[in-house]
Amino acid sequence: MLYIYTMQRIKWTEREFSFDYHQGMFPFFIERLHGTPARIEELIKNIPEEILLKKNGNEWSVKEHIGHLIDLEELHDGRIDDYLNKLETLRPADMQNRKTHEANHNTRNTNELVSEFRQVREHFLVRLEKLNPILSALHPRLKKPMRVVDLAFFLAEHDDCHLTIMRELINK
Repeated sequence: MLYIYTMQRIKWTEREFSFDYHQGMFPFFIERLHGTPARIEELIKNIPEEILLKKNGNEWSVKEHIGHLIDLEELHDGRIDDYLNKLETLRPADMQNRKTHEANHNTRNTNELVSEFRQVREHFLVRLEKLNPILSALHPRLKKPMRVVDLAFFLAEHDDCHLTIMRELINK
């Protein structure tokens, strides 16, 4: 199955989304989001530290990808506030990812990174699950209305994007 990873994958920022999921998909997207910490744990178990620190050029290491997911939970949590406050537009992401670049996640213990990700994700999901899935606000980069159900899908896809890259790094 390594042939999958020889294909050119589309960059996250080049992806297009059509947010037209039925609100009844919300529980399925929530389930995917709950599963990300376990999927990371499974992916990295028994992988030597030197592989988790390996980079492909200027791209992040596996540990930095995990740290990036931690860093973004603050944005996601803030977007819940945006929905609750009925803002027209969701807060923007820092597309330069300064927080991740400055955090030096590679110096952290891998188990602590995964544990922190699990903790911040669970906090976020407790809040997300209480929202009405049809609440809507404009996504600032995509310039499209994003309902809560769409946010859950978007984040699950973002998780999968990073898991895919982590697997590529491990398999190289």
